[in-house]
Amino acid sequence: MNILVSACLLGENCKYSGGNNENEKVIALGTEHKLIPICPECFAGLPIPRVPSEIRDGKVFSKDGIDLTEEFIDGAEKSLYVAEESGCRIAVLKERSPSCGFGKIYDGTFSGNIINGNGITAQLLYNNGIIIYGESQVDQIEDI
Repeated sequence: MNILVSACLLGENCKYSGGNNENEKVIALGTEHKLIPICPECFAGLPIPRVPSEIRDGKVFSKDGIDLTEEFIDGAEKSLYVAEESGCRIAVLKERSPSCGFGKIYDGTFSGNIINGNGITAQLLYNNGIIIYGESQVDQIEDI
């Protein structure tokens, strides 16, 4: 099975800080499945490193106040295209990210507070029938 995966979880240095969120459990999925890496923010042409962003009032803002909503939508649409072209019905995405977070995201104040909500890409994928897991839920994928 092909699984769409946030590239930062696979060790790619595409995180806003220039680092990654390498996760051994996510990488281990590659022994039984084909992992298709995505980084919606890179797909949108945002630089590495970049100023962190969060969602506030349905829009994405960088910490320095720039509205990046259109870029995040562009990256989400490109991610959906990759998912559809690769036949991915499942995605493992970076939790709490303004792109990839699903169920919980940061509240837009850059204070570390977490609220219920979805990142731009996670919401678009979900709306198109893709089952979303965060990296802490990888063990649940085997039940499908």
